[in-house]
Amino acid sequence: MKLSIVVPVYNEAENLEQLHQAVHNALDCLTHVEWELILVDDGSKDDSQHLLENIQQEDQINTRVIELRRNFGQTAAIAAGIDHSCGDVIILMDADLQNDPADIPMMLEKIEQGYDVVSGWRVNRQDKFLTRVLPSRIANGLISFVTGVHLHDYGCTLKAYRREVLTGFRLYGEMHRFIPAYAHSVGAKMVEIQVQHHPRRFGKTKYGLTRTLKVVLDLFTVKFLISYANKPIYLFGGAGLVLMAGSALTLLYLVVRRLLIGTSVTRSPYLPIAIMFFILGFQSILMGLIAELLVRTYHEAQSKPTYTVRRAIGFTEE
Repeated sequence: MKLSIVVPVYNEAENLEQLHQAVHNALDCLTHVEWELILVDDGSKDDSQHLLENIQQEDQINTRVIELRRNFGQTAAIAAGIDHSCGDVIILMDADLQNDPADIPMMLEKIEQGYDVVSGWRVNRQDKFLTRVLPSRIANGLISFVTGVHLHDYGCTLKAYRREVLTGFRLYGEMHRFIPAYAHSVGAKMVEIQVQHHPRRFGKTKYGLTRTLKVVLDLFTVKFLISYANKPIYLFGGAGLVLMAGSALTLLYLVVRRLLIGTSVTRSPYLPIAIMFFILGFQSILMGLIAELLVRTYHEAQSKPTYTVRRAIGFTEE
């Protein structure tokens, strides 16, 4: 097995040497695993970059370092690490030592059992309840409800993926926490396991309530990409039909009222509302048709398949 461990780093100078040693302690005993540790410096302002260079010089066999030009965010750093990795299995984890590398062998066992995604679940989370744990639980419930992929802990970075389930989409914004939902949309087999979680010993957390709000906003994008990316007419056309139906019902109400009690149709405020609903519904359907053309161009121009294959049995390699 070829394994790549991708770790985004931002102002974690005090944790890096211990992190490097902990990864070695966890993986050196796995003789059947060829592994690499990819540390991505996301524009750190402390001494992280200098320490990363020293660590790489001392461990040139297993350690790789990527230095980004500025702070692009955790998702961009993860994407850079994935793009530069060569493992068949990719594990993501944080650099703050709250994730425990000792859990990696347990995750690899699940991968060897045939799972495509192994998601960590911090059962005994060592964070402040009001500012970290409670918002995280609310976000996890909301994400599970909207995407239909029920996980207890989307926010846990410690996850293992087969490389093939990470291809076909790009990461941006705060999208890294939604990777399990993307993987599920292409038929990945998924399992959630309990992992250790330690209190932060050094440095400051980079998370806050504002980040939770960003996650909620990104959820709208994720829902659209998963449910309607291939058939946007279902969303825009459906909304258009609802608006046009509302327009028809309003006009019917005005006509019936005119026939029964003689109330003027043209003087009613409901008439412009019905006309507006009809115009908006018609425009929404047109937007859906334009989106369909864009999706068709996207798939045909880039030869993007509309399906994914897990195994092909009985075929020659050629």
